[in-house]
Amino acid sequence: MKYLVILGDGMADRPVQSLGGKTPLQAADIPEMDWLAEHGCNGLLATVPDGYAPGSEIAHLAIFGYDLDRVFEGRGALEAASMGVPIEEGEMAMRCNLVTVEDGRILNHSAGQISTEEASVLMSFLQDNLGGDGFSFHTGVSYRHLLKMKGGNKHIVCTPPHDIAGQPYAGYMIRPEPETSVFPQTAPAVLSSAELAGRAETARKLNELILKSMEILSSHPVNIARARAGKCMASSIWPWSPGYRPMMEPLSERYPQLRKGSVISAVDLIKGIGVYAGLVPVKVEGATGLYDTNYEGKAEAALKALEDEDFVFLHVEASDEAGHDGDPRLKVRTIEYLNDRIVRPVLDRILKWDCPVSVALLPDHPTPCSIRTHTADPVPFTIFRTSGCGADGVREFDEFSAAKGCYGTLPASRFMDLFIEQQL
Repeated sequence: MKYLVILGDGMADRPVQSLGGKTPLQAADIPEMDWLAEHGCNGLLATVPDGYAPGSEIAHLAIFGYDLDRVFEGRGALEAASMGVPIEEGEMAMRCNLVTVEDGRILNHSAGQISTEEASVLMSFLQDNLGGDGFSFHTGVSYRHLLKMKGGNKHIVCTPPHDIAGQPYAGYMIRPEPETSVFPQTAPAVLSSAELAGRAETARKLNELILKSMEILSSHPVNIARARAGKCMASSIWPWSPGYRPMMEPLSERYPQLRKGSVISAVDLIKGIGVYAGLVPVKVEGATGLYDTNYEGKAEAALKALEDEDFVFLHVEASDEAGHDGDPRLKVRTIEYLNDRIVRPVLDRILKWDCPVSVALLPDHPTPCSIRTHTADPVPFTIFRTSGCGADGVREFDEFSAAKGCYGTLPASRFMDLFIEQQL
């Protein structure tokens, strides 16, 4: 048996008035996804455990079956693995967005979907001017980058910029995690004065770095050219999701039948999770993380990897970005692209193979267009096996149809066991 997961990031949603009261999944024309649901088994998956904020890092780790209390160390540490940037003892890693700040407010979380080429110039500029003194900047993809801090304390409160679009940034600057914390991965409740001082000093230094970035970025030639072209400027950094190097066992240790596998994504976070899970990242030319990504290239890469390997995780980011932009029509289009340009060609091929294949289709979390950020609502999932698995009467792939499936609602920690070992 071979195993393929197709994950549309943020694909789930809530009913949208402009779509006739339907969710984007319900409004989209997705015959191949519906076929998978009709010929497979369906349910809802609770991908965000209690006590955790709904984000792709949390949802993906949960879907892969990891104990979040034990392994979660923030986005930055995961993305560093994809980027090939080592995290040394005593270093803290953080996701570092390039964002647009105007009139004291975070206009958007992505600097207007800045290109990687432009961002690379700005990140080098930041390293030259703000790097050193324990800080280092590392270029990622588009607006998603990495900041490392020597001696940083991860027990700080940071707000993801996609959660505060349109809000004054001053109210969301980094602050020390309080002595009594609701975070499950926090330090013990009784803390030393040195620990509390370390948290405060880390927050102070990072806030100082944010303000300095605002001072120097607006006058950079890349931003001047973007402004003249009517584009959003990358006017500030926004570091968040801190952590140290995580300790994660590869999937092959839990599932011996998964001897070799690949991860396909344009997003460093997902590739980094894959690396720690023992998967090999596959580079696809033209993979952008947006609606214009190379869908066909990703489908072909997945099929090629699946011919020689046991497990392939194929991730597509586009629907999540459409949700963050609050654009339901674009979100429908990204879902239809996923159906027509990935699910359809994949099905056309694997249904002709002699070797049996199990296919799982799901989002990681909802990104409702109405609120432009993630929620912890359970997401629909379907599992189809070319060897046959029986159908449960569900005929469409969407949030409400899946709720009627034979799996009911399951915690994400059960997904991999169910998918790989066929156990309830």
